[in-house]
Amino acid sequence: MIDNLKRYLHCRPRRVDAALAAVLLLACACPASSLTFPGHGLALPWWPGFMLSAVPCAFLLWRRTRPRAAVAVALGCATAAVGLGYLVTPLLLGPLMAALYSLAARTGRGTANAFAFTGVALLTCTALIAGPAYEPLVVKLLGPAFWLLLPTSAGTVNRLHRACLEAERARAEHAERVRDEEARRRVTEERLRIARDLHDVVAHHLVLTKVQAEAVVRFLRTRPDDAERLAAELTGTATSALRELKATVGLLRDANGSEEPREAIVSLSRLSDLAASFEGAGLSVSVTEEGRPRQLAAGAGLAAYRIVQEALTNVTKHAATRSAEVRLAYTCDRLIVTVINDGVREHVDHPVPNGGFGLTGMHERARSAGGRLLAGPRPLGGFEVVAELPLLGGAVGVPARS
Repeated sequence: MIDNLKRYLHCRPRRVDAALAAVLLLACACPASSLTFPGHGLALPWWPGFMLSAVPCAFLLWRRTRPRAAVAVALGCATAAVGLGYLVTPLLLGPLMAALYSLAARTGRGTANAFAFTGVALLTCTALIAGPAYEPLVVKLLGPAFWLLLPTSAGTVNRLHRACLEAERARAEHAERVRDEEARRRVTEERLRIARDLHDVVAHHLVLTKVQAEAVVRFLRTRPDDAERLAAELTGTATSALRELKATVGLLRDANGSEEPREAIVSLSRLSDLAASFEGAGLSVSVTEEGRPRQLAAGAGLAAYRIVQEALTNVTKHAATRSAEVRLAYTCDRLIVTVINDGVREHVDHPVPNGGFGLTGMHERARSAGGRLLAGPRPLGGFEVVAELPLLGGAVGVPARS
């Protein structure tokens, strides 16, 4: 019920201001004797006090939009009433108190304090000079200060409270925006990861399948034994593709998003099997290691395997060579993976609209594992891919030169 009343008053500010002005005007319309010092024959006519109260009450209708003007008019009327001999009472100062509250609630602390202390000084000096002689001195000195500083303080507290609520609301909106942006970023990263996984699995095995199928067709009549052997290898390639594709799709359904199963599916320990799989496509791959093998950082083993797989697939598709070399060099803080071929490239493999995404995926793989990758033609011919991946507890430094 209270909340409904607050919403009603908040939605109808003009009615609230009109009601406040009417209440204060009725309170100030009491007999003049209540505004004078009793017992000393200082009765004043009622109409000057009423007029000096009606004017500031009318200006309270603009206390929200023009609070400074409302305070100035109310202060001038209150000072004139005190100069005529009226006592400094809450009834006399009611319009000024309401205007000061609105001013403090809608302006800065400096402006509100300036108006309040100016009013205290004016009313105190006027009461000391023109006020009734028998009015207690404590009323002349402390009355204006108390009745004017009280609404000023209340308005300042209200303004600070609203500022705190607004700051909390802004922080909540900012936190919500950050959460939404983080969610969108995670969705984008997950889409890229899914695209990389599917590209690595499908592209690699489809290339091998295409090359082997073409060889089977070519050798079917002239070299049936070789055709039969390649057909058996083609079956193995298809089986391997189905196995990795099933594992990849299973990972996409994994609600926990664990990286451990992905590392178990493919890693550098299966690099020899990967090299052997290209023999059916007519590509001879040699694998050499330098340094003592050490544990890689999280995700680096999978990234290294996929980079080698994609690089060898590109050699099969684009290079006029039948051999490639894979080097694994372990240093103090990183693993340097190098894939080299000496053949002339049939066309440039770089990301273009509607083009291949092999190099793009390799760069993304290296960055996702905390490393970096360089790829480009060799000075003496051929193509080279160099990836630097961090070891466990290590960090990648200056990129290697191709």
